[in-house]
Amino acid sequence: MPTRDGVATVPAPRHGEGGAAEVISGQARPRLGRFVRMRPDRPTGGWVLLGPETVVVLNRTGHAVLRLCDGERTVDQIVAALVEGHDDADEFTVGEQVRGYLDRLADRNLVAWS
Repeated sequence: MPTRDGVATVPAPRHGEGGAAEVISGQARPRLGRFVRMRPDRPTGGWVLLGPETVVVLNRTGHAVLRLCDGERTVDQIVAALVEGHDDADEFTVGEQVRGYLDRLADRNLVAWS
């Protein structure tokens, strides 16, 4: 059952394992977590995600996803923006990867839902 933030908990679909996995709705609106900031990393020329007692070095793809996580755009809009202009990109595959990435960051409180 979807919740207000667009994240629902459903049984995991894996080979009879117990537990639950979260399914992120396309209407969920991700944003950086509380006290989390994205900053340029001058030594590498890349970007880092800074959280309480956490530093995550972002690759180009991670930065491309997180720069769109403003709490206004939905996951579906983020996926559409990432796929736009890339004729060879499969929207379904990109959507699954974006949801998985956001789910892992949310588990670490680096991403929250508006």
